[in-house]
Amino acid sequence: LFYDVISPYSWLGFEVLCRYQHIWNIELRLRPAFLGGIMQQTGNKPPAMLPKRAEYLLKDIKRMAKYYQVPVSVSGDDFQRIFRTSSLAAMRFITATDMTQPQYLEPLSREFWIRFWSQHEDISQPENILTVAKQAGLSSELSQKVLEMISSPKVKDRLKETTDEALKYGAFGMPAVVAHHNGEPHLFFGSDRLELLGSVIGEKWLGPAPS
Repeated sequence: LFYDVISPYSWLGFEVLCRYQHIWNIELRLRPAFLGGIMQQTGNKPPAMLPKRAEYLLKDIKRMAKYYQVPVSVSGDDFQRIFRTSSLAAMRFITATDMTQPQYLEPLSREFWIRFWSQHEDISQPENILTVAKQAGLSSELSQKVLEMISSPKVKDRLKETTDEALKYGAFGMPAVVAHHNGEPHLFFGSDRLELLGSVIGEKWLGPAPS
């Protein structure tokens, strides 16, 4: 799963795949990447830039949030928040965590989404990133160490490499799910193709939140 926490649809796909990794015969790999880089490289534009599509997205995200039972809260103002917010520092922090303390990758990513999409708080400034890290269970010492890493070439290169890998598979937005099945990669874009994903890999879709 290639994802960026600035993307609400990525959160929906993330939560469902996290649930299904215990039900389907899959090994889920979480791959934090940078949506801004993918948009730039492919010439894609934020869908909310088209007024009619923005109007539809408000309804669509609310419906999907209810269906998948994920606490995404969205309003018309959120599209402007996205345009004003860079997720680069957050995604570098998540990448650095994955490189050093991968056991925190899932809860940390979730907390970034919760802060931005449920609590409507900033995720771009260092103090806010440290707050998110604390919520995810990282110690203050570890959080500070990871924060210092985000300006290092090693972390910057890893995030760029992951983003480039998503592009290599054909990604043009997020979430981008790549299923490796029978020796071939299969790209699925968005969080509304998970039932189809199950069909391709020979697994049964049990609903948005299987028990």
